[in-house]
Amino acid sequence: MPDAFPFPSAADAYPWPVPDEDIRRVLHTLWEDGSWGRYHGPHCDRLRQAIADVHQTRFVHLCSSGTSAVELALRALQVTAGDEVILAGYDFRANFANVLALNAVPVLTDSLPGLPVMNPDLLPEAITERTKAVVCSHLHGCLAPIQRVREIAAAAGVSVIEDACQAPGARLNEKTVGSLGDVGVLSFGGSKLLTAGRGGAVLLSPACATQRVRLYTQRGNDAYPLSEMQAAVLLPQLQKLEERNRLRADNVAMLLHLLSSDRSLQPALSPDPRNLPDGQLPAFYKVGFLTIADGDAALSREDVAARMRKSGIPLDAGFSALHKIHARSRFRAIGDLPNATDLHSRLLTLHHPVLLSEPSGIVALAERWMQRTHP
Repeated sequence: MPDAFPFPSAADAYPWPVPDEDIRRVLHTLWEDGSWGRYHGPHCDRLRQAIADVHQTRFVHLCSSGTSAVELALRALQVTAGDEVILAGYDFRANFANVLALNAVPVLTDSLPGLPVMNPDLLPEAITERTKAVVCSHLHGCLAPIQRVREIAAAAGVSVIEDACQAPGARLNEKTVGSLGDVGVLSFGGSKLLTAGRGGAVLLSPACATQRVRLYTQRGNDAYPLSEMQAAVLLPQLQKLEERNRLRADNVAMLLHLLSSDRSLQPALSPDPRNLPDGQLPAFYKVGFLTIADGDAALSREDVAARMRKSGIPLDAGFSALHKIHARSRFRAIGDLPNATDLHSRLLTLHHPVLLSEPSGIVALAERWMQRTHP
């Protein structure tokens, strides 16, 4: 996501983090009691317990980023040199890099058609005797079929890391995402729905996996720390997360209704927030859209995003597919990954700060959107 936009500035119109009186009070208290500068204090303990309560998990290990959380999750599952780790061909590149950092081999499977999540039906072909783990990510407002992924993986004796960095507080079949894999990971990066500028968490249930993380990170001091100040500002955000997730979902539903006649972009979402099944609630860090080809006049997704940003619409190109940006010698792929390739070419994402707008703000966004795509 760019730090600034051409005029009119979407960054100015939709700031993140949002002004929050509770955060101001927390920061003032930290200054008054001096806990902002301490190694140890009450805030990390409170955050660990709050996250454990939300996810109904036994152990929470706080760390310095979502990227480090994925690395620690892989280490918790004893991924080592020569092991294979399965990922979707369309995923965040740091997940791929973490596998390589452990001298393991990324194995790429295709995504579901038109959706930026793993296709579980392809797992049996990808799993071998060397497979140690599957990384399954919830991306761009889509909830991955994590329960089916875990069912298939478990039958083969393979563990699942659930990457909920983009989906804190989302629910699937009444359960909070991040708690549906063998290990879950969260991110508190500067653009995330829960933000402390940096930070992450690993959610674990097996005591042995938790002990592996502790042994790796404790080197006289925590090698991947989250500070007391970071934990303190996350606590009030966690308390407001469900309310804000519902508001974002309602506003995405309104936006999609207002854009229903747009023939240049189509939503890439599952479930559809306009018709949510019982027990499901997405968390919209990004909202995925696919460009629709219009003959010779078709633009690249980068060109479409640039054109939209000029009108103050915070739309950006999605991730690059992993097989498009890494040498083939660094991974094994199951087939040609046509769906991931399609996402690489066509997927755009709407950034989340606009989704906390009042209804009038969503209407204004839709009007600018339609004027830009249908001049």
